[in-house]
Amino acid sequence: MLGPVTVVTGGRQHRIPRAQTRGLLALMLLNLGRRVSREAVIEAMWGGTPPSTARSQVHNAVTVIRGRLAEIGAPEVFASDPSGYELLVEPHQVDAARFDERVRLARDAAARGEAKEAVRLLRGALDLWTGEPLADATGSFVDAARARLVERRLTAVEDLADLELDLGRAEAIAAELAPLVDAHPMRERLRVRQMTALYRSGRQVEALQTYRVYRNLLAEHEGLDPGREIAELERLILRADSGLATPQTVAAPALLPPDIPDFTGRDAAVDDLRKLLTDGRPAAALAIAGVAGMGGVGKTTLAVHVAHQAAPAYPDGQLYANLRGAEAVPLDAADVLARFLRALGVDSRAIPEDVVERAELYRTRLAGRRVLVVLDNAASEEQVRPLLPGAASCAVLVTSRARLTGVEGARWIDLEVFASGEAIRLLGRVTGDDRVATQPADAAEIVRLCGGLPLAVRVAGARLTARPSWRLAHLAGMLRDERRRLDRLATGDLEVRASLALSYDGLDGATRLLFRRLGLFDVPDFPGWLAGAVLDGPADAAAHLEALFDAQLLAAAGVDAAGQIRYRFHDLVRLYAQERAEIEDPSQERTHALERGFAAWLGVAERMAAQVPGPCYAAIGGSVPRPPVDWPLDDVDPLQWFDAERAALLPAVRQACELGLDELAFDLAGRLEKYFDIRGMYADWNAINTLVLGACRRAGNRLGAAVMLRGLIDVVTWNTTPEGGDATTRFHTDAFQLLEMFTELAEPRGMSDAAVMCSWALTAQAAYPEAVDYGTRALRLAEESGHKGGEARAHVALALARGEQLDIVSAIQHLHHALAAARALGNPRYESAVLQFLGIAHREAGDLDASEQRLGESLAISHRYRDNYTKVLTMLALARLHLRRGDPQARSAAESSLALGREYNMTHHVADALGVLGEIELAGGDPERAVAYLEESVAMWRTRGWLSFLAAALVSLGRAYAAAGSPAADGAFAEAQEIATRLGRNGSGQ
Repeated sequence: MLGPVTVVTGGRQHRIPRAQTRGLLALMLLNLGRRVSREAVIEAMWGGTPPSTARSQVHNAVTVIRGRLAEIGAPEVFASDPSGYELLVEPHQVDAARFDERVRLARDAAARGEAKEAVRLLRGALDLWTGEPLADATGSFVDAARARLVERRLTAVEDLADLELDLGRAEAIAAELAPLVDAHPMRERLRVRQMTALYRSGRQVEALQTYRVYRNLLAEHEGLDPGREIAELERLILRADSGLATPQTVAAPALLPPDIPDFTGRDAAVDDLRKLLTDGRPAAALAIAGVAGMGGVGKTTLAVHVAHQAAPAYPDGQLYANLRGAEAVPLDAADVLARFLRALGVDSRAIPEDVVERAELYRTRLAGRRVLVVLDNAASEEQVRPLLPGAASCAVLVTSRARLTGVEGARWIDLEVFASGEAIRLLGRVTGDDRVATQPADAAEIVRLCGGLPLAVRVAGARLTARPSWRLAHLAGMLRDERRRLDRLATGDLEVRASLALSYDGLDGATRLLFRRLGLFDVPDFPGWLAGAVLDGPADAAAHLEALFDAQLLAAAGVDAAGQIRYRFHDLVRLYAQERAEIEDPSQERTHALERGFAAWLGVAERMAAQVPGPCYAAIGGSVPRPPVDWPLDDVDPLQWFDAERAALLPAVRQACELGLDELAFDLAGRLEKYFDIRGMYADWNAINTLVLGACRRAGNRLGAAVMLRGLIDVVTWNTTPEGGDATTRFHTDAFQLLEMFTELAEPRGMSDAAVMCSWALTAQAAYPEAVDYGTRALRLAEESGHKGGEARAHVALALARGEQLDIVSAIQHLHHALAAARALGNPRYESAVLQFLGIAHREAGDLDASEQRLGESLAISHRYRDNYTKVLTMLALARLHLRRGDPQARSAAESSLALGREYNMTHHVADALGVLGEIELAGGDPERAVAYLEESVAMWRTRGWLSFLAAALVSLGRAYAAAGSPAADGAFAEAQEIATRLGRNGSGQ
């Protein structure tokens, strides 16, 4: 499609007759893997005005395509039935899909710092283009589809240009970009790369001429000025800025909040901190600076300001976290470490569960790098210590209400309230120097009544700014009338309350209500649409939200990856909002507001989760009504939405548990499970389900407890290491408990899911007839309740049990049923898992070619969805297939599986990978290395409790011992024979 629409077989191109027929073929290629209804085809081909013969034309075009494919010897790929058409073509057979995959791999390589490999992949992707996409196809959809394809190509070209510039290949890339700029003269990002390449090639005049041409074109055709990026580039070129001549490095983390433009005072503190963090640092010790002071005194403002000034001394990045020390539950150091590690380039799935291991990985990542770490609002020494780098090349700036004297080596300064002069200067910076200068006495009265507290002064200034008609005396009078208790308050947060009350009292009733309700949520930030939910959906919720923002009672946290505008409270402001809610609103109203907010999150999460592929569990939820959300959801990427909301959803679930809202808690936690699974966030999954399970049990919520236990069984069985006993014993106990719970609830879909788990557990314990019974029961329950996912899972469970009974034919039959069910569900991740099992079954049946084909299909889907869990399983199966064939690829496949399995704590599969590597070493004539691998494998299988795998590992270990001349061989064989007898097998060969 990346040129004329053609079919290629055996290296020869074959043209499909008629432009409209080629358009239909292109339409189906663009919808690869999806069934397209006849109505959708007609709409795409003719828009809103199809001819009366549209259906027959589509039918004729399909016939022509089938006939042409038959002529050239291509397989039948055009499937049709009454529901529509589907093209049965693998993605790797379509140039556009291959292009996208190569671009994705290139971006992954670039993120790993492998610039040359990324360039190679991008050039390979761009080489697939042979001309204008869909060049000779017609149809109403074609123009839009062509534009999208062209956009993808241009973005890839821009990525390539960035990489080539980083590699110092400016002259070559300048020549490549010239014709593309001519073809797309209004594309600003392309011109930015061309200007940079020309400048770095010593052609400054041409670079500036490129800018002028673009500026004139933009003015003539659009009446606009060039964007900020290209205008700034022109300015730097005119100055011959030295930074332009240096290729850019991989972006360092830059998590600092924006500097405060009207920062005032603190001259001595700024100088002291800057010297400590830059030129006054000890050579061999980590520099730690601390700022202590009461809430609202300006610790954060000072720290961020100084950090921006010190940033040039730390070119490898700046990390920042608000540790929320003023809140009832400060931020956990483990969560901060996870955020910092992601900012430093560590994948979420690679982040250890244990906080000590996270801290070790964090220090390793910072070793030898110059990074400034700002820890704002710290609660205690225990919270800070894991976040300290080990490298003296780094530095740390901590803020806290009290000195954290237990942080060794820290140098602290105490921040006091402003003196009158500094406070008046700040008031002038916020509300206007001229206004303050003409009313000096009233300005002095205002800052005195604010107690010199910077936060209070800033809020008072915001009130004056919002009301330019007010004289300062009017605000001073308000302060005297409303806060007569200030003279009696010496310390603490009361000064802050007084300052915040100035803004709060000036709001209308509905805005004050919104302030109190939003403050109830113990979350770091929230999307703007939450305002409508907590106000029961009034149309003017957005206006009230803006009023809070204008009064500086609410801060904008930016636009997240899902396109939502996010807001956050300063911690003290939120505490004040909660205090006002407790005073003004009955408990029932407060709880109702929280319920509506959580339910709104639930409604969106439910819709997003439905689009995330994953385990085929029944979607069993609660009965809480989902209020509508005033925000467009149709074009939102569900994983990006969950990424954006994760930091809010996890504390929201915790808060719901604390408030006894168990129905909401389990429903919301259940919608997170597929997200946790696909992102590899197994620690979060385990923690949340454990918490909610306890809440549901305390509340007597049997359905919620069952749903939470179901997910917990999954993550605990496959992604944790048992602390006592073996994993299979716990699996068995929990699975049968789950079945009993769903049976008492008369929930057939849940009973099916639980019966599948029982079947798996019984298979692991070698109770094969019973495993078949429970798998059959699960299948019957799923069929009777219309639980298609349950059918797929039941067939897999039956295949596993039959396979362990050495009935491979039956196993394959069940897996084909499972595959059909997974595909009918449109669940590619489960389809990938079933294909992996099919590959294993075909290998055991001796059909190695069929095994390789199925495993290849599974691996392709895993790559497409970045599903490392199924990828590990498939790579293991491929390793055993290669080993049977004597293919040296076995080692690399097994080593990759082992590395990924360790990364994601997949103990079961780590044990299997170690076994494969042991067998490879034994086959290669190195019994000592084989023994080392196999001893570790056997030890791990003992913790898993899966008998057939333990027996197989013992047989391999016995062979390795024998080859090494060790007398331990007899003991390994004897134990294996004992287990084989229990399994009903006659010898180690089975």
